[in-house]
Amino acid sequence: MPTPIRISSQRDTALEDLLDDRLYEFNARATGYDDGELLSASVEEATGQTIAGVTGHTWGGCCKVTRLWVHESKRGTGIGTALMQAVETEAMRRGCEQIVLSTHSFQAPGFYEGLGFTRVAAVHGDPKDHADLFYVKRLAT
Repeated sequence: MPTPIRISSQRDTALEDLLDDRLYEFNARATGYDDGELLSASVEEATGQTIAGVTGHTWGGCCKVTRLWVHESKRGTGIGTALMQAVETEAMRRGCEQIVLSTHSFQAPGFYEGLGFTRVAAVHGDPKDHADLFYVKRLAT
């Protein structure tokens, strides 16, 4: 080992960016797909305050949603559905054949199932007494 391993509970965006770049380079070489693009959308109130947003990326014919959040006071108003429809439209424009995502059992499984997503896996105990659920939605090509 060249130096001791440093463990931290602080966000290290420089390290995250470095790892993202190196893993993308490896994955692109291994698969031949180098079409990765970030994807994000948000909704703001007139004041400029963000009340909802979604992030993810597209790569190799697949769209991955990594985060979706809607302010508690705006849930159930259709904003989340509109954001996911925008993601789906953009994913199809980019040539994606599917959208994949995960949500915890206490978050929004019913929401995603209502949008046509199918649960394909669950990791129970993540976190304890709950599960991390994995979903996929095939897109019309």
